[in-house]
Amino acid sequence: MSRTTRLLLAASLIAIVVAGCGKEKKTAEQEAFSFTIYPGSRYLAQLTDLWKQAHRVLKPNEDVPPIAIYDTDAPIDKVAEFYAQSYGYNKVAPDATNNLSSAKPPAYYREGELAGDVAAIVPVTQKMGVKVDASKAAGHYRAAEIDPTPNRPRVTIQRPYFDASTSQTVDRTLIMMSR
Repeated sequence: MSRTTRLLLAASLIAIVVAGCGKEKKTAEQEAFSFTIYPGSRYLAQLTDLWKQAHRVLKPNEDVPPIAIYDTDAPIDKVAEFYAQSYGYNKVAPDATNNLSSAKPPAYYREGELAGDVAAIVPVTQKMGVKVDASKAAGHYRAAEIDPTPNRPRVTIQRPYFDASTSQTVDRTLIMMSR
């Protein structure tokens, strides 16, 4: 092989490697982490900050992951379907068992009791110096869990919800997104 042929071959290989690496960086930048906000929802700054403080209390040596909390008057079913579709999931399953399937669905509904959930967070709120009147948390709620994708957060949707910053049960749909 002549010297010119070897130089052309080496230059071609370098050009291919540089072009390939440049494309990888561009793809990574395009797939940055982002929140999808439900149309017409309102940002709950005080509740978001409270969750961030709770994370610092529970895991003081870890960075607080991205989190955002919103609420809306829209029914839980519409909000859950919006997020399931925007994440590319076919539908929201009726529950985590997905009709006794062996695989947990990426989007599903669940139910719970406000009083039990709030009682579980009282020790954390006490460590934070936040007074919560757990007696005001009464009734059942319906929720939906939407699994995260590589560039989007886990979404928990719930109605009604307990606002720990005001110790009130709120009959609106809560949307909590966290990484």
